Amino acid sequence: MGLDSRPLSTLHEKASYEVADFEVPSGREEEWRFTPLRRLRGLHNGTAEPIGKVIVEVQAAPEVTVEIVGRDDERLGTAYVPADRVSAQAYASFTQATVVTVPKEAVASAPTVIRTRGEDGASGASYGHTTVILEPFAEATVVLSHRGSATYADNVEFVVGDGARLSVISLQDWADDAVHVSHQHAKLARDARFVSHNISLGGDVVRISPSVVYDAPGGDAELYGVYFADGGQHLEHRLLVDHVVPHCRSRVDYRGALQDDDAHAVWIGDVIIRAEAEGTDTYELNRNLVLTDGTRVDSVPNLEILTGEVAGAGHASASGRLDDEHLFYLQARGIPFDEARRMVVRGFLGQLIERIEVDEVREKVQEAIEAELDQGAAKR
Repeated sequence: MGLDSRPLSTLHEKASYEVADFEVPSGREEEWRFTPLRRLRGLHNGTAEPIGKVIVEVQAAPEVTVEIVGRDDERLGTAYVPADRVSAQAYASFTQATVVTVPKEAVASAPTVIRTRGEDGASGASYGHTTVILEPFAEATVVLSHRGSATYADNVEFVVGDGARLSVISLQDWADDAVHVSHQHAKLARDARFVSHNISLGGDVVRISPSVVYDAPGGDAELYGVYFADGGQHLEHRLLVDHVVPHCRSRVDYRGALQDDDAHAVWIGDVIIRAEAEGTDTYELNRNLVLTDGTRVDSVPNLEILTGEVAGAGHASASGRLDDEHLFYLQARGIPFDEARRMVVRGFLGQLIERIEVDEVREKVQEAIEAELDQGAAKR
C-alpha cells in the first residue's frame, strides 16, 4: 500500500504501510530527537532479530467476540496507517493479530483484558497487532496489560462506531530490561466517546504514541496518563489528536513523577484543528513532579489551528520540584518528611488514578506508586 494522500500534521508528515517509505531515523528528526535510539535494540533500523516471543492471552467479557486472525484479514489496518518507521516495521512483521468485536448495542458486563507477556530470558524482537471494534451504540472497557521481558513493537487500532462508548486502560508494567514501542490509534464515528488511560511504570525504554481521529461530528475523546520514571528509565508519550470534522471535543491530561539519576520522561502533545473542524473544543495539559536531582523532563505541547471558528483551544505544561511550602505545612502539623512527601505525590497523581474505572487495575497502580516511593525513600 502507498502513502496516505493527507499528511497527518507538520510533525507527522508521512503515513505508509511500507517500511521503505521511512528513512532510518538518526535522532535529529523532530519525532525521534528525544528517544534513545541506541537502546531500541534495532527496532528503528531493521537490525532487530525477529526471534523474540511474547504471549498474548485474552479474557473477554461474555458479550465480546475474540478472534486470532492472519495478516490477510480485511479488518486490519483500516483505521490506522503507520506514521513512522517502527510502526511500519511492526505492521510488516506481525504474523497473527487479535481482533476484539463488541456487537451492535451490546453493553459489556465486564472488562475485556488483553495480556501481553514477554518471556524472561528471551532474545530478539517481537511484533504485534490488535484491532478493537465497537459496533454502533456498543459499550465496553478494554484493558491492555504488558508484563515480563521483551523487545516489542505493536500497533493497536480502536474503531468506535456511531454512538458507541469505549474505555481503554493500557498498563505498561514491564520488567526492568524491556523495550516497548507502541502506537494506539482510535477512530471515532458520529457521537462516539473514547476514554483512554495510559499508565507507564516499568521497562527500560517505553515509547507509547496514542492518537485520535474523528470521522464525523459529535466525537468526544479524553486521554489521561500517569507515569513514574526511576533512575535510568526512559518513558515517552507522544500524543496526536486530529480534529478533521466539526463540533468534536478532546481533553488530554498526563502527569508524571521522576526520581533518581538519568530518569527521563518525555511528553509530546500535538493537537490539530483543521480548516473544516469548526466548533472544536480542545485542551491539553502535562504536569511533571521532579522528586530528586539528576532527572530530565521534556514536555512539548503543540496546537496547530487552521480555522478561527473554534469553541475553545488551549494547552499548558509545567514541570517542577516538590513545593517546599506544602511540605512545610504538613511537617508543621507533625507529619514526618517522608510521609509528607508521599501525601503530596499521592495527591498529584491520585486525581488521575481515581479516574480508572477497573478496581483491580486502579489498586495495582496505587500499589506500584507506593513501591516507587518506598524505593526512593530507601535510597535517601
